[in-house]
Amino acid sequence: MALHLNLLHEEFQEQRLRQRDPLKIGMMVLGGLGTLMFLYYMWNAYQTLGIRNRLNAVQHDWSKVEPNVTTAQKRSAELNGIISTTKVLDGMIDSRFFWAPFLEKLSRCVALNAQITSVDGTVLEDNRGISVMIEGLAAGREPRAAAEELRQLLSEQLSQSYHDVKVEFKTLEDLDTLVKIGGANMAMARFSVSATFNQVDTAKAAPSPNSRTPRK
Repeated sequence: MALHLNLLHEEFQEQRLRQRDPLKIGMMVLGGLGTLMFLYYMWNAYQTLGIRNRLNAVQHDWSKVEPNVTTAQKRSAELNGIISTTKVLDGMIDSRFFWAPFLEKLSRCVALNAQITSVDGTVLEDNRGISVMIEGLAAGREPRAAAEELRQLLSEQLSQSYHDVKVEFKTLEDLDTLVKIGGANMAMARFSVSATFNQVDTAKAAPSPNSRTPRK
């Protein structure tokens, strides 16, 4: 039987130990992880640098545009103020009360045997309610009837254009003075008529509190 002698077994053993040395393997692994971490942080630093450059560019552009933006904002605020003022003025103009149509209607109600001595009118809140006090004289065989006819005509005329019309006597008294009309002496009466009305229909403008929206 042949014998094989390995005189270099110690060297072979040392070589195998060197290849399997845990410290060496650990150092290699740590070196690889360190390289990966270095590459990772370098990539993040590169991205951060790019973001910072873009931010600087945006800030530089904004510094150029900012004065124009500030001026535009101030101009916008001024225009909004002008628009608001215009809307208020338009509302006042649209809701104002014109006395000429009312006086025209009043003139239609004054007969030849009646005379208006004073007209005092007041526009109430929101230009909706109007109150007018009319004083005058009526003559005829029945001066009270002439004054009543004027009151009724005025109520009919105002009802054609306004809402919630109410025309009533405040005073109606006979006078001792006589006036000659058509060659005949006629008795006279002094009257004071109060007329109140609204430009808009208050029933439609203010919805009823009992009204409810139908459910779907």
